Amino acid sequence: MRPVFLRTAVLLVALAPLGPAGAQQPPTAAAIATAKEILVAKGAAGMWEPVIPGVIGRVRDSILQNNALLAQSNPAFAKDLNEVAKALVTELAPARSAELTTEVARVYAEHFTEPELKELVTFYKSPLGKKVISEEPKVIDASAGLINKWAQQFSETVLARVRAEMKKKGHDI
Repeated sequence: MRPVFLRTAVLLVALAPLGPAGAQQPPTAAAIATAKEILVAKGAAGMWEPVIPGVIGRVRDSILQNNALLAQSNPAFAKDLNEVAKALVTELAPARSAELTTEVARVYAEHFTEPELKELVTFYKSPLGKKVISEEPKVIDASAGLINKWAQQFSETVLARVRAEMKKKGHDI
């Protein structure tokens, strides 16, 4: 047993400089910029546009809830808080949306090489790519409905089979 342990230890020490499987260098600025082009082409920022006002709204609601007595006794409190929240959305949304775009672009750049990202930009700017951008949400919505319907029918099939198999075992359910 000792030689196996020793061989394993030597192998682990020899491979240690390689790092974990699949480890790669951080994405370059050029790769992130190319990934941003993809996000712009896809109109992806629309996915996180509601996040910023949503977070600000939740903070406002939490403050109102935690200061309910103050809000009841001082009507100006809620009005002023709403004005502050609205101003913060206007002030913070552009920069924070850009921040999210960069972070999502970084994720793309971690999963695709720079040449692959460039191919994706070319694809999304092509007529077929534009059609994919336009039609994919419809395909996903239609697929979700189809999957739900299929799952319901499948569950009925499974239930019938379970009942039949349980009946064979003497259980009438």
